[in-house]
Amino acid sequence: MTRFARNRKGFKKTASSDKVTTSLDEQVEWLKQQLSDRFDVVYHLFVSGSTQRCALVYLQGMVDLKMLQDEVLRPLLALTTTDSQEFRERIFERKQLPVSNYRVTTIREGFTSLFESFVLLLIDGEERIIELPFGSYEQRSIDEPANEATVRGPREAFIESAEVNLSLIRKRLKTSNFKTETMRLGTQTQTELMILYIHGICKKELVDEVRMKLTSIDIDGVLGSSYIEEFLDQSPFSPFPQVQYSERPDVVSAALLEGRVAVIVDGTPMVLLAPVTLWMLLQSAEDYYQRYVAGTWIRWIRYLFVFISLLLPSVYIAITTFHPEMIPPKLLITIAASREIVPFPALIEAFIMEISFEALREAAVRIPKSIGQAVSIIGALIIGTAAVQAGIVSAAMVIIVSFTGIASFIIPHFDLGLSFRFLRFPIMIFAGLFGLFGIICGLLLIYIHLINLRSFGTPYLAPMTPFIVSDLKDTYVRAPWWYMRRRPNTAGANKIRQQKDKYTPEHRHEENGD
Repeated sequence: MTRFARNRKGFKKTASSDKVTTSLDEQVEWLKQQLSDRFDVVYHLFVSGSTQRCALVYLQGMVDLKMLQDEVLRPLLALTTTDSQEFRERIFERKQLPVSNYRVTTIREGFTSLFESFVLLLIDGEERIIELPFGSYEQRSIDEPANEATVRGPREAFIESAEVNLSLIRKRLKTSNFKTETMRLGTQTQTELMILYIHGICKKELVDEVRMKLTSIDIDGVLGSSYIEEFLDQSPFSPFPQVQYSERPDVVSAALLEGRVAVIVDGTPMVLLAPVTLWMLLQSAEDYYQRYVAGTWIRWIRYLFVFISLLLPSVYIAITTFHPEMIPPKLLITIAASREIVPFPALIEAFIMEISFEALREAAVRIPKSIGQAVSIIGALIIGTAAVQAGIVSAAMVIIVSFTGIASFIIPHFDLGLSFRFLRFPIMIFAGLFGLFGIICGLLLIYIHLINLRSFGTPYLAPMTPFIVSDLKDTYVRAPWWYMRRRPNTAGANKIRQQKDKYTPEHRHEENGD
């Protein structure tokens, strides 16, 4: 007779009796019953101290065998005592194993630790067992960021190990106020999550809300941060991302210093950040590593091309269809001549080119990298030239769509760029039906949606709506570091001031007599 008992790590089969056995043979047999369908389990039985029978149980390929042999197996085989009581006292009470952080538990509690790359040490005559942290996984080395490259910034990026990612952040935040909380999600995967924040800067209400949303998730598997990102959205049907992610340790550290919360998910190189606003998603790490004049200029260029990527095809459709009088006569003649043989209206023409461009973009991502760039460039040239020569689209439309595609690549956050790419199509429909009036109506609908959008209680358009004057120094412009003495109010930090010095560089020179 067997029954199923549930603990915090899922379901497991246990004996009908709750009595814990001290026999090594029975413990090994119990483990073999639980793992009867696993071929990769190693049961290494040996004799220590001349008479003491022991066993090491672990999963093959998940353990550092050299450390296990040098720090556990060899010292146990070297013990010469024949007294079982003295042997157990040395191991459990005196902790004479040369392992710094092993844990004493029972076999039923330590069973699931096998799947977390722990080694179980079983001793005959003892109901307690020892969990040895000798996990060893193959993982890639720390490399440069693939999606958030900078000219002057650091070259480190997160990898798929939560422990390594945490160490990259700790290297930058050397304070005891830097707090971490761990939990596991996924009844089958038992994925480790870490909640990071700075005590005293981050509001307790924000940490509680993030913790509450994470603990309420009940899912079989969590294989990446995107699995839980949708659970954190306050408006799940919004096309705009309400949680930011980054692969850069310096970006995450800066967000924590602003009073935000970070979530590390084991197995993914992307760290989630909350709350977030539209302006945060439009900022790049490059803005803060360049001098403030260059950073401000780069930000203005980015804002301009955001509007171009969203509205340029729609404006072209509206003007050529409803408002041709707005075009200079010579340019109007050129456009009319290029569209003379095109059998489709401007709206259909734009849809054909936009969908073709999206298909080329996705094809470049999916095919092998060695030929991806060549296929995307050659494909765009061939398709664009052939479409113009065949009279399917006009040359002006090819230029408009190409320039729009280039502008969309300037958006730093991929998900935000994807949102603008999606919204481009309904605005094009409004432009084809109602002209410039339709574009204004579409923008008003988007604006109304953004006003009502929240990310963990933070308005999505802050500091513009609501209007916060003190936060404008890092929104439209990137003010000098010596001028940004306060943390952004949009993040809701407890401690507002981040600099004690209230003087400008000119004041310092005057005081020093320069």
